[in-house]
Amino acid sequence: MRDLKLPEQRHPEKAHRPDNAQPRKPSWIRVKAPGGKGYTETRDIMRSHKLTTVCEEAGCPNVGECWSQGHATMMIMGEICTRGCTFCNVATGKPDALDAFEPGRVADAVKKLGLNHVVITSVDRDDVEDGGAEHFAMTIRAIRRHAPDTTIEILTPDFLKCAPEALETVVAARPDVFNHNLETVPGLYPTVRPGARYFHSLRLLQRVKELDPSMFTKSGIMVGLGEDRQGVMQVMDDMRAADVDFLTIGQYLQPTPKHHAVDRFVTPEEFKAYEKAAYGKGFLMVSATPLTRSSYHAGDDFARLRANRMARLAEA
Repeated sequence: MRDLKLPEQRHPEKAHRPDNAQPRKPSWIRVKAPGGKGYTETRDIMRSHKLTTVCEEAGCPNVGECWSQGHATMMIMGEICTRGCTFCNVATGKPDALDAFEPGRVADAVKKLGLNHVVITSVDRDDVEDGGAEHFAMTIRAIRRHAPDTTIEILTPDFLKCAPEALETVVAARPDVFNHNLETVPGLYPTVRPGARYFHSLRLLQRVKELDPSMFTKSGIMVGLGEDRQGVMQVMDDMRAADVDFLTIGQYLQPTPKHHAVDRFVTPEEFKAYEKAAYGKGFLMVSATPLTRSSYHAGDDFARLRANRMARLAEA
């Protein structure tokens, strides 16, 4: 049996890569160890419903804070990804078959947690004809039935090897926010995200708006991978050309020595400068801090996103 707790079995595609030094984190990135009553209750609900979370699988630094408040980002379609991005801590390999009962378990967990806003993400499933699009749609519909007042944010794969109808299936299920991360600047794709294509991901976000202009779109990148400021600004311009509403920027943190090296730790002041520039380019909402992740404070940010749209419409 494969043991995903062992790095060489979790990331077989990285096992023979040379080690990269893991630099000491600066003071502005250190977080408290997870624990406490709220954290334990959230963990127990996830375990009892046999659900996977990206919080654990990706080694998110904010897991203690989010879970203590009952917020967890559920990762559907298993815990094994068909891609091998060099930054990512999610296990790579051949996944199991899709679980037809998972959407119902996710919806029940959302109801028990009493979430006002939920984020649902997934591994890449290049082994499935529609990339898992119908599974996303089933999960959205199940949450609507069990927790009709909960707003739904999805963070999808790129559906790179799928027919156009795959994206249409997900959009037709009407999530409140459609998120797909570009992750980094295009020049770093061959080494950071080799299984993906920058302009395909950008076009995916653009097509969401073409299919449903009222749907909020969101995307994010990491910094500290080797990009420069000009590259980040170009990604912002590309996102705005695709009418992306919400931008997230966070610091890349290296999960193991086998993963892509941290090029540098971007200072809080630089993040503030990126935030200011992004608002200047027309984004409705921007989250740019060292600890920003796609689903960090997603509920509060969604409320602000919606309010910002209403304010902008009122000014028009």
